[in-house]
Amino acid sequence: MYPSRFNYESPKTLAEAIALLDSGGGETKVLAGGQSLIPMMKLRFAFPGTVVDINNIPGLNYHRFDSDGTLRIGALCRHEDLEFSDVIAKGQQTIAAAAPLVADPIVRARGTFVGSLCHADPQGDWSAVMIALNGRVVVQGPKGKREIAMKDFVLGPFQTAMEFNEIAIEAVIPAPVGQSRGGYLKLERRVGDFATASVAVAIEISGGKVLRAGIAMAGVGGKTIDATDAASSLVGQALTEANIAKVAAAVAAVAEPRSDHRGSSDYKRQIIRTFVTRILTSIANPTKKAA
Repeated sequence: MYPSRFNYESPKTLAEAIALLDSGGGETKVLAGGQSLIPMMKLRFAFPGTVVDINNIPGLNYHRFDSDGTLRIGALCRHEDLEFSDVIAKGQQTIAAAAPLVADPIVRARGTFVGSLCHADPQGDWSAVMIALNGRVVVQGPKGKREIAMKDFVLGPFQTAMEFNEIAIEAVIPAPVGQSRGGYLKLERRVGDFATASVAVAIEISGGKVLRAGIAMAGVGGKTIDATDAASSLVGQALTEANIAKVAAAVAAVAEPRSDHRGSSDYKRQIIRTFVTRILTSIANPTKKAA
């Protein structure tokens, strides 16, 4: 199927792109990687009057750590940029674990981290990672910039807190208080498939005790599920086998899976429990890898 007719714009500045969105009255869509928008247009699930391609706007393709340890990811940073980044491999375990599991190599070559967040798919990998890491999305519109916590950014399936005339320009992950540790595991029917169930874990540790525990899940509810409250019992505690088992059960309990052709709800909850256990055990015992 071919998409509906649309106008194509390729602005050279953010100000120009925002003006195009503002004048479009909600009938304009931003194109970054195009790995979500283009298929939806071809299936006529989306039919924007105008597509605003931001790929010619300089200064948006980056990922870097600030001097204080804050990680910033620009709007045109591709999935594969993170997958093959030495900076990410050394400094951010949760992202490093998730990057090779996003879709397939073709999608990872063109799709963008921030664009995936804006797509707000309940089975998307990066939303779970961002929530676990307590990340924020920086958006810019006619009134300037504002930051939205990732846990508040996704309102529901394919819905975000952005206004129609705003562009997501950056993802921000705050510097950890202690040592940053984490992981990501995903069950998929075949390589490149959406998650049947996935878990992102981000832990901050100092002196053998957990300072912060962030956990989020994808594929087991109508939107990405923040399970950080369920993981809060780890704070101030060591990653013992008993503590890990307690948290794994608590996280599985807040999942909202439905039985479908991918498996029963009980099966998906068990997958969540198993994944949390594996990731936390691998953090507690670095010689053991989550698998």
